[in-house]
Amino acid sequence: MGDEFIRLSKLMTNRGLCSRREADELIAKGLVRVDGMVVDQLGSKVSPDAEITLAPAGQKHLDQKVTVILNKPIGYLSSPSDDPYPLATRLIEASNQDLQDRKQNRFQPSHRRGLSPAGRLDIDSKGLLILTQDGVLAKKVIGEDSGIEKEYLVRVEGEIATKILDRLEFGLILDDKPLKRAQVKELQPGLLQFVLIEGRKRQIRRMCEAVGLKVVSLKRVRIGQLRLGKLKEGQWRYLGRHEQI
Repeated sequence: MGDEFIRLSKLMTNRGLCSRREADELIAKGLVRVDGMVVDQLGSKVSPDAEITLAPAGQKHLDQKVTVILNKPIGYLSSPSDDPYPLATRLIEASNQDLQDRKQNRFQPSHRRGLSPAGRLDIDSKGLLILTQDGVLAKKVIGEDSGIEKEYLVRVEGEIATKILDRLEFGLILDDKPLKRAQVKELQPGLLQFVLIEGRKRQIRRMCEAVGLKVVSLKRVRIGQLRLGKLKEGQWRYLGRHEQI
């Protein structure tokens, strides 16, 4: 096939059907049809205009992907690391499920399998963490061109002046790369609200350090339209079917 053709798995990802890994799994199982024909060879290339359909079993597999919302405490890792600290996924068990959510959704151990964080939250930070089996949702939240807002409440020590807030909002450089514009305001003495559309490693702490502020505590309270709400620290719930991020 010529250069105008594209890998089927990439096309499925571009169309938002699933992640690249999920596409490969579905293709290998013979659950993908292209223009009415089953394609089960990994690496197959197709026309960019091809009609792609999933077998009922394939669609059911994608529909069963689980996403949970966790109020992560300090001391838990978002992602696997060499550090000797527990992973946040350890908290995803029946005893930690929000009581109201437990009445509507029954926890199953399989729901914990393959959960990955959609966005990091440092071990010494707490608050809203999305854990998901859905690669498309993860890409929506943390992809390079995501643009989804993340809101944090940050307690700091140091002098907070207008020029400091201005620098935090725009003009700082981390790792030799300019930061995207942020929204930063002082809610009360020593308490800042950050709204970011990117997620560099330890970004807020490093931003504050660059302007002479020390972060005392950091809590994420919102990702896109999804808010932490009344979810207690250490507890989790399922993302509702009709909830938007």
